[in-house]
Amino acid sequence: MLAYFVRRILVMIPTLLVISVLIFAIIQLPEGDYLTSQIAELEAMGETVAKEQIEFLRKQYGLDQPFVVQYFHWLGGMLRGDFGYSFEYKLPVSQVVGDRLFLSFLLSFSTIIFTWLIAFPIGVYSATHQYSWADHGLTFLGFLGLATPNFLLALVLLYFANVTFGTSIGGLMDPVYLNQPMSWGKFLSVLEHLWIPVLVIGTSHTAGMIRRLRANLLDELQKQYVVTGRAKGLPPFRLLMKYPLRMSLNPFIADIGNLLPQVVSGAAIVAIVLSLPTTGPMLLAALRSQDMYLAGSFLMFLSLLTVIGMFLSDLALAALDPRIRLHGGIRR
Repeated sequence: MLAYFVRRILVMIPTLLVISVLIFAIIQLPEGDYLTSQIAELEAMGETVAKEQIEFLRKQYGLDQPFVVQYFHWLGGMLRGDFGYSFEYKLPVSQVVGDRLFLSFLLSFSTIIFTWLIAFPIGVYSATHQYSWADHGLTFLGFLGLATPNFLLALVLLYFANVTFGTSIGGLMDPVYLNQPMSWGKFLSVLEHLWIPVLVIGTSHTAGMIRRLRANLLDELQKQYVVTGRAKGLPPFRLLMKYPLRMSLNPFIADIGNLLPQVVSGAAIVAIVLSLPTTGPMLLAALRSQDMYLAGSFLMFLSLLTVIGMFLSDLALAALDPRIRLHGGIRR
């Protein structure tokens, strides 16, 4: 176990280094940089910018340096905890993402809990009552959830919440609480608005999870050890909980690798439709404006969470499923 842990940690380091090179290279691929985009916008509005001022700003931000120099400057800053400077917001990246990261975590964590609480009992019931009316009905709802576009459901729920409950349109809180410190009133306002994005984002996740859990559990229930357990007279509930259900939980555990990055990225399209102050729209805006340090820090953080999530997922799967081993070789 310790050898596997150390080996995975050692593999993660070069993996993240390669990812960092790819991220920085991809961000630099579009022609120009942040200043070029800003100058083009100013010229489109009829304003002129002096060449001396452009060169001064390019030198001040280090954009006149070669690619390799800029990369190592960015990488060295991240290793020291300095994620760079956001050209768009004129603030350090760490200050720009602070509040948005907290709200993204709150939204993602609530969505995860909602998904598991709904998908787990429905998937188990659907598998243990195969081809019943309830199974057909839940299957239909699952396909409906997968087929419904998130942005369309978001618009419908926004209208419903505003007409029925008087909830303000968009955002995660009433406008009066924007840029205000956390208080009891602000917390209640966040809870009032939170259920809409949780329901929208969680609908498709829940539908997909139900289908996977049902398929896995049906496969396990047909295996020989279940038939043997029934022949020995084990109570159905005890037999279900001891082996088949445990083996069918792999999709829940395997999703850890995807859940951690979602804390940062979130559902960008839903966040834009609902005007949510999360990190997804900020990442999209940073990529469009070529705010390379802000976008690069986001993508690097997503990569780090993905690598850590996959590592934790592998450890949890090995603990849950005895068929999975942490070491290689053929068991004789």
